[in-house]
Order: sequence, then C-alpha cells, then structure tokens
Amino acid sequence: MTKREFLGASLALAAGARAFAQAPAKKAVKRMAKTTKLFKAPDGSFPNGLSATPEGLWVGEQKLTGDQAKSYGLPEPKVLTENAWLLDWKTGKVLKTVVTPCRNMSGMAVGGGYVWMVANAPPQGVFQVDMNSKVISHRQIPLGPPGLDGGGSHGALWDNGKLWLSSLRLRGNIRVDPRTWQPDYMIPFYQQFPDRVRYHGIAIDNEKTMWQVLGNDSKSHKEGKPALSRQDVATGKTLEVVDFLPGSSDPHGLAYFNGKFYGCDAGIHPGWPNRDSPTAGWIFEIEFV
Repeated sequence: MTKREFLGASLALAAGARAFAQAPAKKAVKRMAKTTKLFKAPDGSFPNGLSATPEGLWVGEQKLTGDQAKSYGLPEPKVLTENAWLLDWKTGKVLKTVVTPCRNMSGMAVGGGYVWMVANAPPQGVFQVDMNSKVISHRQIPLGPPGLDGGGSHGALWDNGKLWLSSLRLRGNIRVDPRTWQPDYMIPFYQQFPDRVRYHGIAIDNEKTMWQVLGNDSKSHKEGKPALSRQDVATGKTLEVVDFLPGSSDPHGLAYFNGKFYGCDAGIHPGWPNRDSPTAGWIFEIEFV
C-alpha cells in the first residue's frame, strides 16, 4: 500500500467512525404489560410480598394495626403476627407456613435458608426468621440516624447471597450483606414526577436487570397507573418503563422465576376504597404485550 492509499484508507475509517458515533441511538421499544390471575392468597389476607423458589411461590401477609387500621376502616387483628406462606406453583395450595413478628409487612425475600420480612410499622426493620418460625435477627435498614429506625421499605429481594431492600428513606434499592449487615451498593429509584411516585416490589431477571413496581397517587383502581421500571444492575441506568394495560391487577409484590414475572394484588392501596381492585388478594402472572 502506498502512502497515499494508506492516508486515504485512514481518512475513510475516521469518517466512518464519526458517522457511527453521531448516529442517533435507537429508540427503546415501547411495551405494555397485562396480568392473568393464577390463584388467591389464603382467605382474608392482604398479600403484599412475593419471593419465587423452585419449591413454590412464597407470599407475605400484611396486617394493619393501630392508627393504620383505623385509617383504612379495618378492625384490629386478633393475632398480630404476620405469616409467610409457601404456595404450590400450580394450585396455590399452602405447603408451609412461617410465622413472623413483622408488622405491616410490605416486602419480603426468601434466601439463605430464611424468610426476610420487612416491617413498615413499629418496630420497623427486617426480621430474619428460619423455616421453623424462629426469629434469628431483627435489624434496621442501614444508614439510618443513630438510635432511630431505618424507615420503611416496600420491596425486598434475595440475589446471589445478598439481600436487596427497597428503602423509602434513601429512595433507592440498597444491597446489603446479610451476615455483616453492611451495604455495598445502591440503585436510585426511577423517578418521574408527578406520575410515578410510589415504589413497590423488586425482581432481578436473567439478564441482570432490576425490575420495580411503580405507581401513581390516585383515589381508585380506575385512576391507578401502575408500571414496571427496568434498570441495569451494574450501572443503575434506566432501560425502559413498561405500563400496564387498563384494568390490570394492582401490583404490589414482584417475583421472577424461569423466565416469567409474577405479582400479587394486596387488596389495600393508599387512597383507594378497600379491595377496590377486581383482583384483590390474587396472585397473577405478568406478560409483556
């Protein structure tokens, strides 16, 4: 190759590189999601947490007490403990019950041989309970003010030996070592005001992206606009936001297993009439359309 030919080829490559760099990024494909009922949680319960395992689908029970019960017009529970149920994948039959001292559970995970229940009422924090209903530990969400509780959480997730907690105070999903209780990473919530200001369950798929249930402030199921945000676990970058078709279930808990997403409809929602959603108390599959 002559010097002239070499220079010409170099200029052509440089021009091509500039053109590639200046090319507009491809617009993300806009998807929607729909929900399909599978089975109901145990009778009379408010299911507000999910965790998927090969043995079955774990569902966490939420109860409201004190001022929270009054605000929803609900009677004070006769028994204050909250259950974690292992349900059969096909029938929803209760295979196992773990009893926990959690209060106003809104977020649960199962991993490492334990159930992790997150409280949103005093004494707050995360209850680590073994499969025989023995409390192993009760700890607050990290990085809180000394001597005070760590705030509430609406989601939890076990992934590769680490516990993720959806911290409302920190406005992010924080990853914690379950043994030392030291945080090592946080993904800030996807935030779009005023439409998406409520945050619920989280799940990580096979592509190592984190999904989170989003919601808007609303007064009824009809006004609700739930969605799923998808973020890269490695960078926290938001990859897409998927809206639910009108009339879908009201998602709270979220789980991923064998390529499928699952949700639960708690049946209670701030600002809504109780059981306003037509699928209140149901477990459902989430499909993209």
